[in-house]
Amino acid sequence: MKIIVAITGASGSIYGIRLLEELYRFQIETHLILSHWAEENILLETKYTPEQVRRLATHNYADRAMSAPIASGSFLCRGMIVAPCSMKTMAAIATGLADNLIVRGADVCIKEGRKLILMPRETPLNSIHIENMLKLSRLGVTIMPPVPAFYHQPETIEDIVNQTVGRVLDMMDIKNELVKRWQG
Repeated sequence: MKIIVAITGASGSIYGIRLLEELYRFQIETHLILSHWAEENILLETKYTPEQVRRLATHNYADRAMSAPIASGSFLCRGMIVAPCSMKTMAAIATGLADNLIVRGADVCIKEGRKLILMPRETPLNSIHIENMLKLSRLGVTIMPPVPAFYHQPETIEDIVNQTVGRVLDMMDIKNELVKRWQG
């Protein structure tokens, strides 16, 4: 199994990092793209360095590496997760403006009918954001904002992040123990 993971400059890079940690643990081949602003936010928001994050992935690409294998529909993978997804990236995906590898990878997943999960991190949302989400949703893209659940009574930020990452793994059909399942 191969999965493309992109981390953009939106706040919440810990979601992408935690996702990579779990995919690494499951020995799933990952193809990582970090945007420039993702690197900045990783340093601002987490205890990680961009290099430590890169080491969690099987393969790494610069966001301008448009000749990378993942830029082609012939690259077979289960899909792509953008965690977090900036509104700039979402807008570029929604309009087909594939001017960097993150957007091109997402564009390829849409055109090839592969799973694409976007984790937009913005609030409040304006009409442009919502229209872009609706357009992408109608194309089969999963829009999955990292909205915390509280029925599992999280005690730490890690509990909240793990629950969300576990749900993303569920969407990719990857069994995991991160999600505390609703018991009624």
